[in-house]
Amino acid sequence: MARILDRRRLVPNLHLIEVEAPEVARKCRPGQFVILMPDERGERIPLSISDWDAARGSVTSVFLTVGTSSHKLSRLAAGDEIPVYVGPLGRPSEIENFGTVLLAGGCFGIGAIYPLARALKKAGNRVLTVIDVKARYLLYWEDKLRAASDRVFIASRDFALDSKQYVPAKIEEILGAGPKVDRVIAIGCTYLMYSCAMATKPRGIKTIVSLNPIMVDGTGMCGACRCTAAGRTKFACVDGPDFDGHEIDWDELFKRRKSYFDDEIRSLCYWERKEFP
Repeated sequence: MARILDRRRLVPNLHLIEVEAPEVARKCRPGQFVILMPDERGERIPLSISDWDAARGSVTSVFLTVGTSSHKLSRLAAGDEIPVYVGPLGRPSEIENFGTVLLAGGCFGIGAIYPLARALKKAGNRVLTVIDVKARYLLYWEDKLRAASDRVFIASRDFALDSKQYVPAKIEEILGAGPKVDRVIAIGCTYLMYSCAMATKPRGIKTIVSLNPIMVDGTGMCGACRCTAAGRTKFACVDGPDFDGHEIDWDELFKRRKSYFDDEIRSLCYWERKEFP
């Protein structure tokens, strides 16, 4: 059993969970993920690692409440225990001095890009970070990302943030203004990563995306995260989660994202009727 040290809502529908897991915390590297179960009847779900503290022995993730298991997770509190907490899993992100790196994060990906920003800055890169939110009330960790980045930009549809651009338009604006960007890394929903890859493809800038959103089991056993990269079959959990966004068959990936949609809705409806009769 793993003990929860902190679980709180950051913004509507997005939660932070910090778990006491010393062995995991000692081995975490940027880009990796953990697998957990909210209870003994729940499913295994993957969460990107957003931070860790080896001295405290804790690992932090930011997650979106979507299906039954994530809703169960959002109802837990500090002091509660979960039956499964495994990690770190996945191949770590490539960290070296590329030059100028542009990071783009939306939703749970805002938390997931933080360890990348921190590591890339430490490696000597100039780090530009784009935070994608629909409105001000969905913005979180801005202070942490500003501390780890050279510049932070907001892509939003909220006039209160003085930004009226979707993330690909903001990226195109940054790339057009200079200086030269040597690498782009995007983490968030499938559409955000796709749109970032399409924005950089005409310029030939290598763009890395994290395919955590399509995982189920996280160990290569279930095959649910199968994707096509550079014409070859890959599994996001064991071959990734990082892939070159210009090599992904996005049409196939969007279709695969819908594979369990009906089952997830039925499961959530059943759980809600049981919990909230």
